[in-house]
Amino acid sequence: MVNLEWYRTFKAVYKSGTLTGAAEVLFISQPGVSLHLSSLENYVGYKLFDRTGRKMVPTERGKVLYNFIIEALTKLEEAEKNFQRSTEKHTPTISVGMCFETFQITLEQYIATLPFNVIIQFGEYPEMVENLEKGILDIIITPQMVSKSGIDYQPFSSETIVLVGGNETDVQTFQALEEAGDFEAVELWLKQQKWYGTTGDMEHLRRFWQLNFNKYPDFRPNYIVPNLNSIVRCLSSGQGLAVIPDFLCKKDIDSGQIKMIWEGKVPLKNTLHFATRKKTIYADEIALIKEIFMKVMK
Repeated sequence: MVNLEWYRTFKAVYKSGTLTGAAEVLFISQPGVSLHLSSLENYVGYKLFDRTGRKMVPTERGKVLYNFIIEALTKLEEAEKNFQRSTEKHTPTISVGMCFETFQITLEQYIATLPFNVIIQFGEYPEMVENLEKGILDIIITPQMVSKSGIDYQPFSSETIVLVGGNETDVQTFQALEEAGDFEAVELWLKQQKWYGTTGDMEHLRRFWQLNFNKYPDFRPNYIVPNLNSIVRCLSSGQGLAVIPDFLCKKDIDSGQIKMIWEGKVPLKNTLHFATRKKTIYADEIALIKEIFMKVMK
């Protein structure tokens, strides 16, 4: 059976490039490093390094082995560090999942005030729920509910997906058509405008169009930008349209930077939830994060 210390030694030699450097990192003797390395080479059946003077240059097989084990080895080392018994006061680390724009509007300004460590993760909601279930994340802010027996969902706010425009956008024609109830003409007018979208998410536009025109949009935005907050900044300096959640642009609408144009025939609303594991050792820390969100989004 392979000894885990052999892999740890292999990693240290790989990263330092010398037996001496590895010995210093591991706090063992150089002969001990050589013994671990030769034992691992005997176990796998091939050379892992070419000795060039004092340098240890990984072979192709050595590179393959390193790439194969490094992620698992790093996780084991993190587990060793996080779960080692200590007399020092432990500062918990809370991992939070949400979309990038939500983070910027809500938690970003409060990060420095939190009395614990925080890791923020962005991604697709189903993937984040999987990571929550696995213990990689501790809390998610999500408009989607993925049914899992060990996950609790707590509704705390809502967002309305709205049509907004740049402050120079002329909407008189749109308003006249909308008041007259001529929604075929409304759709045609909208398709003639310049549109903004994001690289990763067209879901808001698709759902808004389906709800109001009973079809999916048959056009692509003219300008694709990194995220929804980028759209708001772009709109504030000119013309164009976009469909985004209202809480992301409320301040800009109130200040006149952009225009609120239409909520649609039937408002498209999402309920935002806190998603957490039913059993957690970080209840107090999670409660503080929830408190911040409810204060910002009330």
